[in-house]
Amino acid sequence: MTAPVRHPLPVDDRRPHAIVIGSGFGGLAAAIRLSVRGYRVTVLEKLDQAGGRARVFRQDGFTFDAGPTIVTAPFLFDELWTLCGKRRADHVDLVPLEPFYRLRFNDGSTLDCSGDPDVMRANIARIAPGDVAGYDRFMRQSEEICRIGFEQLGHVPFGSVLDMLRVAPDLIRLSGHRSVHHLVSRYVKDERLRIALSFHPLFVGGNPFTASAIYGLIAFLERRWGVHFARGGTGRLVSGLVDLIEGQGGTVRLGADVARIVVTDGRATGVVLASGEALPAEIVVSNADVAWTYGRLVPEGTSRRWRPAKLARAAYSMSLFVWYFGTDRQYPAVPHHTILLGPRYRDLLDDIFRRKVLADDFSLYLHRPTATDDGLAPAGHDAFYVLSPVPNLLGGEDWATMAETYRRRVEAHLEATLLPGLRDHIVTSRLLTPVDFRDELNAPHGAAFSLEPVLTQSAWFRPHNRSEDIAHLYLVGAGTHPGAGLPGVLSSAKILDEVVPHASAFATR
Repeated sequence: MTAPVRHPLPVDDRRPHAIVIGSGFGGLAAAIRLSVRGYRVTVLEKLDQAGGRARVFRQDGFTFDAGPTIVTAPFLFDELWTLCGKRRADHVDLVPLEPFYRLRFNDGSTLDCSGDPDVMRANIARIAPGDVAGYDRFMRQSEEICRIGFEQLGHVPFGSVLDMLRVAPDLIRLSGHRSVHHLVSRYVKDERLRIALSFHPLFVGGNPFTASAIYGLIAFLERRWGVHFARGGTGRLVSGLVDLIEGQGGTVRLGADVARIVVTDGRATGVVLASGEALPAEIVVSNADVAWTYGRLVPEGTSRRWRPAKLARAAYSMSLFVWYFGTDRQYPAVPHHTILLGPRYRDLLDDIFRRKVLADDFSLYLHRPTATDDGLAPAGHDAFYVLSPVPNLLGGEDWATMAETYRRRVEAHLEATLLPGLRDHIVTSRLLTPVDFRDELNAPHGAAFSLEPVLTQSAWFRPHNRSEDIAHLYLVGAGTHPGAGLPGVLSSAKILDEVVPHASAFATR
């Protein structure tokens, strides 16, 4: 069976060829940036649709975004359209959300997180009046961390240990050697508020008790640029980026499973598909999980730094259990994003990240996109997904036998808290477990966010955007610098502008 080609290339296109493995947001953004810099780009996607973790499930009249739903730093998307001479707003409508999300604590109290400083202070005063001043001090610190950690360094390559040494004084000054939770606890005392200001690393696969305080930048990043939702679903951003690639003369091939990267004389020279087809290229960019790239795609022995033994010792992010479901009634009191916190915080995270055991309790993220866009479900219906952080597959859980049991536990909790009568109103359902992350998305150990974002796996210590050992091989996506999350993976593609030579460097040889 021949893999479908989204945009056939002219046979006389003699531009230097760049292959991008994987069509997650990092890969799509990389393809756009490379095409603007003179390359003929081919994106190879294993699945039957583009998007990777951001693919779309459609069933029974419902549209479900499989993965990311929170869009922050939208200017990074705007840049991609601008590079192609277009306006993102003419193609994809990003709707600002207010509140960003609602936190529901185990005692039933709630906190709406807002981008308006005055509204946020009032919301905090309602549950922790003694911490309002501390919150303001924390946000000033978050702003400084964001200025340096994201605005100055988020799109800068860390290709040398000297790059790390240059920023070390700032990292120490900003408590980068401490955890996010430690940083937050210096400013506020109420445990609920400590949770509310420290949970953000979970958005990028990190444990708030071990992730560097540099990730404390997310609180201000959200305030400055807002939290948005793409009308029609996050999949609209995927299809919009594919359109840009095709408009630049690029190709997106679906059902094209890359078996290996060809390395000749220490240089990446193309790929071989599982079908046996060989595709030569001047450069190769991998948006596959970095552990998959170095552990499965490159020939053994060609990478000295990321050898199998080092990959085996690496710390991997948690995984996710995701239940997508639709109801034949609506729940108008439920906002677009709700975070339901369980009875434990530190101990639950310890179960997930360190002990790797599936606990009896859980915390949940509930996404109700029909709160913003009712076109994602039939009239009078609601679309949801609920996400539970769970241990990756190194914990040994047998999801084939326990997935439905776990779903029922989640269903019962939602019914008892936010969605009364839920069981009787479900009309469509599907599950995603750590096994799916491993088997469908080539994520080793089912780690949903690749390498865990701890200090010793960040910046220079993370796999570099330009391979340390293999010339003309580049990496983008969650496992490389600067990390997971939409701003992170889009910034990883932006780094290619600094480390990949312009196509003219090949054309003139």
